[in-house]
Amino acid sequence: MTEEFMQFNNHWSSQKFSKNMLQDALVKHVLGLVNYRMADIGEVLEVNVNLKDGDEQTWIRAWGTMANRLQKLAEQYEQTNKTVSASSAYLRASTYWRVALMYFSDVADSRMKQYCRFSQACYDKSLALSGYPGKAIAIPYENTTLPGHYFQAPNVNGKAPLLIVVPGRDTWADDTRWVTDAAIKRGFNALTFDGPGQGMTLRLQGLPFRPDFENVMKPVLDFVDGLSDVDSSRIGVMGMSFGGFQVPRAAAADHRIKVCIADPGNIAWGKMIGQRLSKVLALPKQLRPAMLDDMLDDYTWKHGCSEKELLQELAKYDNSDVVAQIQSKVLVLNGAAEVNPEAAQQFYDQLTCPKDYLFFDEDSTAQQHTQMGGYAPASELIFNWIEDNL
Repeated sequence: MTEEFMQFNNHWSSQKFSKNMLQDALVKHVLGLVNYRMADIGEVLEVNVNLKDGDEQTWIRAWGTMANRLQKLAEQYEQTNKTVSASSAYLRASTYWRVALMYFSDVADSRMKQYCRFSQACYDKSLALSGYPGKAIAIPYENTTLPGHYFQAPNVNGKAPLLIVVPGRDTWADDTRWVTDAAIKRGFNALTFDGPGQGMTLRLQGLPFRPDFENVMKPVLDFVDGLSDVDSSRIGVMGMSFGGFQVPRAAAADHRIKVCIADPGNIAWGKMIGQRLSKVLALPKQLRPAMLDDMLDDYTWKHGCSEKELLQELAKYDNSDVVAQIQSKVLVLNGAAEVNPEAAQQFYDQLTCPKDYLFFDEDSTAQQHTQMGGYAPASELIFNWIEDNL
């Protein structure tokens, strides 16, 4: 008997959890973290049915409510020596505290800093109680430090290669665990951090993005030089979303980077975003929907400028002048459901260094932006390449 398999004509990326693009993407991202025990399907869907499209206050209240519920449970478990349960609940609480702030731009709101601290405390509690091979780090940076985590590959004798993971505009360093977990399981050490404009660095230290990312990555690589268990000749850097635009600039300036992974590739991110925002800025302020005002507040806050300066500031985010200086091997990622799939191909075409291209089609189930919701199949293909090249 011959078994017949069907051809899928519909694909899950057409499923929308919200009419708001960012909210939809973030829910899919959190669902993708279920595989890493950083979230639970029932909890995520419970929050989702209580959200309103484009409403920042409902967003932070719903995710914050779930995070608070889990943190209290974790504390009860810990007090009664139920350490496995405590670690599990702390980890999910940490995720939801972070997500509560990913679609929230009221800088003056006290929850902005409070939820940051809750998320970090829960994450580190989970690490300590679970014995997971990771620890909090503080990377010296100018007159302050950058917060992050360092993960050591278990069962490795001597020095191991290192993968540095850079998050994007909206998710945080701790959200890249699907990458760092895949790394340590394959014998790679892993490091991730919140740079200027990201995660805790933005919210607790007030540091906005800067276009010269090479000056952010240099102190990170200097920090790595001091790690005794890292093979300094085998350092890779992977950038997620906006981080995928940032890391090639670092690779062009610092040849300590052996391989560079742009997820997805983009050579002139600021130009692309500026074209979209120019239409919003052209609207009289009194005619803008609240959702668009919130979006502009988010951009001006994260880039440290006023509305009048925003387009000029974004124009600085262009790597056209440095792309030819990249010497490390580059892997450019792209997907069928990317917001702008042409950008990655254009970036790949302009590279003159050794390079490879990995396209996630609909059948991969990892076709969304930065493989959201498809982290398991994505990590398999990405790390097959990393194992062969780092």
